Amino acid sequence: MKKGLWILVAMGLMTACKTSSSSVKSSSTYDSYSEDLSGSLPTYPSFEEKIKAQQPAEPATSPQAMDTRLNNLAQAQYDKNKSEPYFNGYKVLIYSGLNREEAFETQEKINELFPDLKADLQYQQPRYLVKVGRFAYKVEALKSFNQVKTEFPSARIIPDRIQRQEFSVPSQTNDAERQN
Repeated sequence: MKKGLWILVAMGLMTACKTSSSSVKSSSTYDSYSEDLSGSLPTYPSFEEKIKAQQPAEPATSPQAMDTRLNNLAQAQYDKNKSEPYFNGYKVLIYSGLNREEAFETQEKINELFPDLKADLQYQQPRYLVKVGRFAYKVEALKSFNQVKTEFPSARIIPDRIQRQEFSVPSQTNDAERQN
């Protein structure tokens, strides 16, 4: 049994070590090979010829006409904005609290320390607000904020509705006469 097993192993080793004939043929056998794939390849039109054949398109409207239209639209938007009494902007909030005397003291202190800044006192139930400035953009409010921050560390920039200075409230006498 042991002898038969050794014979099998020896035969397996001999067959494994046997050199096999080359399965790769020489390159000369493939010299005459050719394959035509032109039937399966997609064809594309020549875009260079189409571009050359096209005539340059004339603009439908002249640039001056477009500028006139844009100017008219900008003027209409400007007039609309001017007719509105308020715009969205920013103010610097200095004080917000329930104590009326403290709000008045803060307003006086701002007017003394920063005469170029006008402090406004507002009452929004139940609190008093002391605000400074009228700014369209937050970046504009930073200068005043940095000045005030030295004396009032709790100051902050807040969004606010600001009344246009040139806007005047229409008289209500005509409306009152029509109602009677």
